[in-house]
Amino acid sequence: MTADRYDPATSDIRWQKAWDQAQTFRADDASPKPRSYVLEMFPYPSGRIHIGHVRNYTMGDVLARFKRMKGFEVLHPMGWDAFGMPAENAAMEKGVHPGGWTRDNIANMKAQLKRLGFALDWSRELATCEPEYYGQEQALFLDLYAAGLVYRKESAVNWDPIDQTVLANEQVIDGRGWRSGALVEKRKLSQWFLKITAFADDLLNGLGALDKWPEKVRVMQENWIGKSQGLQFRFDLSNGEALEVYTTRPDTIFGASFVAVAADHPVAQGVAATQPAAQNFIALCRKGGTTAAELETAEKLGFATGLTARHPFTGEDLPVYIANFVLMDYGTGAIMAVPGHDQRDFDFARKYGLPILRVVAASADMAGTPFGDEAEAGDGILVNSGFLDGMAVAEAKAAVIARSESEGWGQGKTVWRLRDWGVSRQRYWGTPIPFVHCEICGVVPVPKKQLPVTLPDDVDFSVPGNPLDRHPTWKHVACPQCGHPARRETDTLDTFVDSSWYFLRFASQPADRPFDPAVIAQWLPVEQYIGGIEHAILHLLYARFWTRALAHIGLIQITEPFASLFTQGMVTHETYERRNPDNGQPIFFSPAEVDRSGDGATLRADGAPVEVGRVIKMSKSKKNVVDPDEIVARFGADAIRWFMLSDSPPERDLPWSEAGIEGCARFVQRLWRLFAHYDPAATGEDMTIARKAHQTVDAVASDIGALGFNKAVARIYELTGAIEKAAPSTDRSAAIRSLLLLVAPMMPHLAEEAWTRVGGGLISDAAWPDVDPALLIDDEVTVAVQVKGKLRDTLIVAKGTPRDVLERLALASDKVQRALDGAEVKKVIVVPDRLVNLVA
Repeated sequence: MTADRYDPATSDIRWQKAWDQAQTFRADDASPKPRSYVLEMFPYPSGRIHIGHVRNYTMGDVLARFKRMKGFEVLHPMGWDAFGMPAENAAMEKGVHPGGWTRDNIANMKAQLKRLGFALDWSRELATCEPEYYGQEQALFLDLYAAGLVYRKESAVNWDPIDQTVLANEQVIDGRGWRSGALVEKRKLSQWFLKITAFADDLLNGLGALDKWPEKVRVMQENWIGKSQGLQFRFDLSNGEALEVYTTRPDTIFGASFVAVAADHPVAQGVAATQPAAQNFIALCRKGGTTAAELETAEKLGFATGLTARHPFTGEDLPVYIANFVLMDYGTGAIMAVPGHDQRDFDFARKYGLPILRVVAASADMAGTPFGDEAEAGDGILVNSGFLDGMAVAEAKAAVIARSESEGWGQGKTVWRLRDWGVSRQRYWGTPIPFVHCEICGVVPVPKKQLPVTLPDDVDFSVPGNPLDRHPTWKHVACPQCGHPARRETDTLDTFVDSSWYFLRFASQPADRPFDPAVIAQWLPVEQYIGGIEHAILHLLYARFWTRALAHIGLIQITEPFASLFTQGMVTHETYERRNPDNGQPIFFSPAEVDRSGDGATLRADGAPVEVGRVIKMSKSKKNVVDPDEIVARFGADAIRWFMLSDSPPERDLPWSEAGIEGCARFVQRLWRLFAHYDPAATGEDMTIARKAHQTVDAVASDIGALGFNKAVARIYELTGAIEKAAPSTDRSAAIRSLLLLVAPMMPHLAEEAWTRVGGGLISDAAWPDVDPALLIDDEVTVAVQVKGKLRDTLIVAKGTPRDVLERLALASDKVQRALDGAEVKKVIVVPDRLVNLVA
């Protein structure tokens, strides 16, 4: 350590090679050490690591390195969520094969991750697009099929007529395909489903035990599962049929003013059989969105069927409509509409001039209060409701259910928002569903000895639609049951399936089966899972389901995959823009194109001003992104890692700033200069510095364990300052050594370089510093001395100094005497170990 400046450009590469050669971070299944499984959500191989990835993986990396130093055998793997539509889009737009595009991206992103020095076990690297992975997924899918948890049925889907594929609800935007822009159609297709609803109760109840998950995530999952208690009952229709409806608000039954059915309901289909206008309306409904958000915001439309439904209490005939906001896959596909107390019903009633009746009010004297512009969904007491008047909502619900059951026209029922998981996707770049369709035998599973069913490489993307459907040979096979000509299933699995069990494959990767249960039992559940809040519902719910399903069929023993979950904040940046003079649209510029000065900014190309916008999530469309490679090249890996841990609590957004990363780079150099003063031969130790060092070691360990990285960083700054301020004659070597070990998980390259003076191998293999419990107790305290409530001096005294001694020391202070300026002290207030206040 003779160089004045630390050179990250050479140090980073040297130590990354050393870790690779030593296989430092390779997890040992046979180790006798206690286990710790640290996992960040694996990335999609888009081609570039972004700053958000760097923050996410730095957090997990610090925890993994810290756990190793604390004596754990750590599993910290990395892989790639590699199937999906972006690769097919690239194939269509760039004329490349999805496999080549994906694998090139993986190679590039892996190199980027290595440049950041992450302590990853690359021996367990996996990509979901490789047959070694998805073949085992096919085997698990067949196991679930054999257990009755996989089935096939005809289902309504969103169909993109241009891309010739099924779209998820989230891919339908304003009724159009997210990529093609085509008007989406509703079609009935035979689809594969996983029976997640069989585990609805267990998935819901299990949330209560996840006390190391963020509360907001648990609430989001609870709402998605959506358990509701209500009433299912029948209306007698004017055509002699009975119509089953379900409502979560049976208390409002006297407020019903119409009945509505979904476009796919048998009643609607029966009306359409004789009324062309109804057929046209149903076709219009099928072009609409299907997400809850779209149904809330879309215009409420209906078609009057001419039928009426008899109210079970009042005997009134209510009109029956086909409505675009009623879904066939929730409840019975038909609703009792109460406009006064449901906003969608309210909007519909206003549009079609239907009665809006108040049946819930804050008090009885408000029974006649008219409605404003919105429905009122809150609690209160029942009004205008016959025998229910005066009851609270909960009491009225129970009363209506009891009456319906005693009279035989309804029954209380639990309904779930959660639907079975449709996993069929009409696309090429996904896991082939391992079934064969035979005209003689029907749908036949592919025998496990024939797995994996691999994707063909010779596919054509010049025509929209699924290339597997058009492939001249791939789909034509012999039936594995009877041997006659048959057809492969050409649908592939939803990519959420790929990410629902990857954490198991990371832990155990035998060639002949998906995993070894004994090894899984050693590593699982994941001790710490880290990822974005955007995956709070579907990915986490599906992973919880798969874990339960595999336990149900006896393949594993755990039911929850992730013991602790942390959702990190985003990295944000201000935007820079000008307005296009021709159309007024914004033109965005990247930070690399702009010079900042004070509150303003100018474009480097022409020196003219640009508008500095809000600090928002980094996005390619806004061009407010920072390239991690450029930052590493300029400042080194440790500086960017340190920045990601500093200032903002990890669960909050982190604003990126040039000044911030420059400050982190300066601190790297500051530590380098301080580490140069370490003398491994020194034997003495200054007790003041020693106490500070031991207290910091203890506190930083607690902070990292709780993922409070910004707190740990603040303590390291504080210890660094205390060591620097110590007198030159003070022996600081023991404290410097502790500081070096403290920063090792955060700045591993710098730490390795400085550790060479200590000897004894890699600091990545070193133990966390020991703590002397006696030094965690402060023997001295700082006592504030106030005169007339204003701070005038401080006293450093032994802890527990008596009141009278504190009073004498305060009065003896020159600063205090100058502040008193001869005034008589009338009262002395002493708070031991904290405060002396002199009242004059």
